Amino acid sequence: MPQLPDDLDAVAVRTWCSLALEALGRERAEIDAINVYPIADGDTGTNLYLTLESAAAAVEAVFAAYETGTTAPATADAVRAMAHGALIGARGNSGTILAQLLRGMAGVLADGGDAAHLRLALTSAADAARHAVAHPVEGTVLTVAAEAAEAARGEDPDLRTVVTAAYEGARAALARTPEQLAVLGRAGVVDAGGRGLVAVLGALVETVTGQAPVRGPRTASGNAAKAPVTVDGGSVVGLPVGGTPVEGVTEGGLQAEGFSADGPLDCPEDGSAGPAFEVIYLLEARDEQVARLRTRLDALGDSLVVVGGDGLWHVHVHVDDAGAAVEAGVEAGRPYRIRITHFATESGHDVRVQAEPAQRAVVVVVPGDGLAGLCTEAGATTVIARPGEPPASGELVDAIRRAHAREVVLLPNDAALRHTAAAAAEQARTEGVRVALVPTRAAVQGIAALAVHEPDRGFDEDVVAMTAAAGATRYAELAVAERQSWTMAGICQAGDILGLIDGDVAVIGADVPGTARTVLDRMLAAGGELVTLVLGEDVPDTLADALEEHVREGHLAVDTVVYRGGHQRAPLLIGVE
Repeated sequence: MPQLPDDLDAVAVRTWCSLALEALGRERAEIDAINVYPIADGDTGTNLYLTLESAAAAVEAVFAAYETGTTAPATADAVRAMAHGALIGARGNSGTILAQLLRGMAGVLADGGDAAHLRLALTSAADAARHAVAHPVEGTVLTVAAEAAEAARGEDPDLRTVVTAAYEGARAALARTPEQLAVLGRAGVVDAGGRGLVAVLGALVETVTGQAPVRGPRTASGNAAKAPVTVDGGSVVGLPVGGTPVEGVTEGGLQAEGFSADGPLDCPEDGSAGPAFEVIYLLEARDEQVARLRTRLDALGDSLVVVGGDGLWHVHVHVDDAGAAVEAGVEAGRPYRIRITHFATESGHDVRVQAEPAQRAVVVVVPGDGLAGLCTEAGATTVIARPGEPPASGELVDAIRRAHAREVVLLPNDAALRHTAAAAAEQARTEGVRVALVPTRAAVQGIAALAVHEPDRGFDEDVVAMTAAAGATRYAELAVAERQSWTMAGICQAGDILGLIDGDVAVIGADVPGTARTVLDRMLAAGGELVTLVLGEDVPDTLADALEEHVREGHLAVDTVVYRGGHQRAPLLIGVE
């Protein structure tokens, strides 16, 4: 039996994330089923799961990067990674709130993980989450978080006592949510976001005590309260916490760009129709700009939640004018990962418009906005992998669902995403989608595969052709060395331009143009018919013109195509077919 932690060190944080992800995975469907406030769009459990999956992946990345292997990373590194991962991967209203709760805890736990620090962390988390919501409402996850922090107050120095008290306080608060929020009482259910938080705190109890706690909300008798567990024909069939079973429409929100939001925390309880769009984006901006953004977005709509700090924010709002909400973000800083969901209302309920699934679709991971536009024009569904922010498997599964097809070809375009993409493909297969994973290792291989895609031919034949096209494409990229280090091409210094061919450093140069020419010559020495150049955001068009001329003069009968990649990690990507 593993030794139980005396405080929340990095290993304990890692274990907590893993157990919390497992808990939300088990309860995901049931939490989705009780998402009735203010509309039953049925994805709170899914959004919480995807948010925590991103947090857990960030913590695993910290451990993977730790070089010695004999000791664990610092606690501060682990908790900050957890908070950052949740922030960039937050989904829906509930996921955004969970990200802020974890961020509030991380700010305190970075200084210590004993009982006293945990009490402060719980209070900090509850306060931070409440501050992030423009118009808080009681009977939601905010109430559950506040009651958990209150229950943990005291002077007991034992970490297990504090964690258990917080969990029991959260369970009791969750059981009272139908009394505080009328729509929950009428439906006979507890708050979905609050139930998700109870699952996360339950995983913390298991982490420090070694025992899984009693799950679910606590009733007056101390037993777990029942909650809806059956989804039948698009309806939520409720087993009452108090009251009679009810049914509510589970489908909610036409997915225009990303995913449906769960119910906002500050919408009317009378069931009146709310704004038409949900707008979500990550934002790079200064604190004073975000303060003005809050004011402007609050005037535009409702369900406003802005979380984050230190220059990176996650913005969530429901509005009638989606363009105005995005423009407000542009004025405040640099918004990206923009997702807009349209809610079509009918008789006070949200109804997701479902078209007949297409026969086949392609889902492709791209490193920048420019390639995303190119692939979208070619009919593919895209997932953008921002520098330092690889997509989690949940994000790939979400993209497969958005593709809305019976057959899907998945192009990860990164060797590091192989296992992530395989997990996403397996999940999609359990949902009845036929998925083929073409193991592309670079964006230029994905472009080559997409170019030969023909949806009218047989699935297997199409996959074979796309795989062959990708495999026949050698790939390279340019990068800037961050420090002195050994490479396969020799010793590089900080600031050197590195030319990586098929993933290995092959050229060390002083500037981008010279290094690019050398890389092209080495690749074309083995032959080739087509060169693909993908330029980064800050690379001038003159470089593409010069490289195209270099290829034309030195390599007869070789064509060159140039694309703008936008904001991507590498200044230049190269493909040779």
